Amino acid sequence: MRHVKVARFLATLGLVLSAASLAWPQAAQAQGFQTIAPTAILMDAESHAVLFEKNADELTAPASMAKTMTAEVVFNEIKNGRLNFDSEFMISENAWRKGGGGSGGSAMFARVHTNVRLEDLLRGLIVQSGNDAAIAIAEGIAGTEDNFARMMNERAKQIGLTKSTFRNATGYGHPEQKATVRELAKLALYIIETYPDLYKIFGEREFTWNKIRQQNRNPLLFLDIGADGLKTGNIDEAGFGLIGSAVQNDQRLIVVVNGLKSAKDRAAESRKLLDWGFRAFESQQLFAAGQVVGEAQVFGGNRRALPLVSKKPVRVLVPRGDGERVTARIVYTGPLKAPVQKGAEVARLQVNRGDMQAVEMPLYANEDIQEGTLSQRALDGLLEFSTGWVRRAFTSLVEGI
Repeated sequence: MRHVKVARFLATLGLVLSAASLAWPQAAQAQGFQTIAPTAILMDAESHAVLFEKNADELTAPASMAKTMTAEVVFNEIKNGRLNFDSEFMISENAWRKGGGGSGGSAMFARVHTNVRLEDLLRGLIVQSGNDAAIAIAEGIAGTEDNFARMMNERAKQIGLTKSTFRNATGYGHPEQKATVRELAKLALYIIETYPDLYKIFGEREFTWNKIRQQNRNPLLFLDIGADGLKTGNIDEAGFGLIGSAVQNDQRLIVVVNGLKSAKDRAAESRKLLDWGFRAFESQQLFAAGQVVGEAQVFGGNRRALPLVSKKPVRVLVPRGDGERVTARIVYTGPLKAPVQKGAEVARLQVNRGDMQAVEMPLYANEDIQEGTLSQRALDGLLEFSTGWVRRAFTSLVEGI
């Protein structure tokens, strides 16, 4: 409660935390939903709204779901022109022994010492979950799987996966290889949004290599629910997990579960979450694209208030039924210092549904703020000095409590 009061106090001074607090007395306490999955999350792809979560930030072994990160590294290399589908990688003896058919895990069954096109290796990696394909890709791009794992972690940080750590391209068990279902969902969303054409490989139902036909291991693809990706995983220490995505009526949902006891449970719980998400929620628009959401305070400018807009419509999924409060606030470090250029990202909009953060998205300056006159800057300096003194005194008092 004290933290709430501190946030409100700072907001009234126009400092740091919040420039606005907006509220809609909107729809719906979510119907009670339960899953036997130890960790799970369900997200809306358009708004990135979280519809359900359970231990979503707990670090667990991702197993072969780590191959989704492997695929992202390859997609990024293709996008940047460093690789193409016709690039060829050799199946080393290490890839064949460690990941081939005799290793006991999922395999593409590529022949040792043969060269394989990257397009085929990607299908071996994604559709067949081939460990031999994963190792061949890692060695072909980075020389060794350890070097490739460093690339995986670098890319993970670049796209905002701050908690997850990858130690190999296959998903084989490693004490330091851990991920959260929230970040795996974030990875899935990134791939879908950034590589729409390459993402289609995740939806292919089968692939034949070396005269061995294998079906995609994702059970959702064979159900009539609009599924088109992504990846399953299973090792003893992690249980059964799945990253899935499905589209119904132009709405895409992302589901991630992990830690289940069987492949049957994995399929059932994933479908149950998706069915519930499509059935139980409806989309409501809070702001249109380009509509002014609120204002941020500006220091030393020709104006003291900067209107803020979102480049995309601001929508929130709310449960159908009776009312649950939806609130929003604009968060920025401020007051902003002039000059500020129109179109600059200067704040973030956070929308909560009850106690759960449903949407977070960037806000942009809707006009130019020029540097103010000498008298305007002097007055702003005086105001900042006085409010800054109050803030420092108040902060010292709070820290002493």
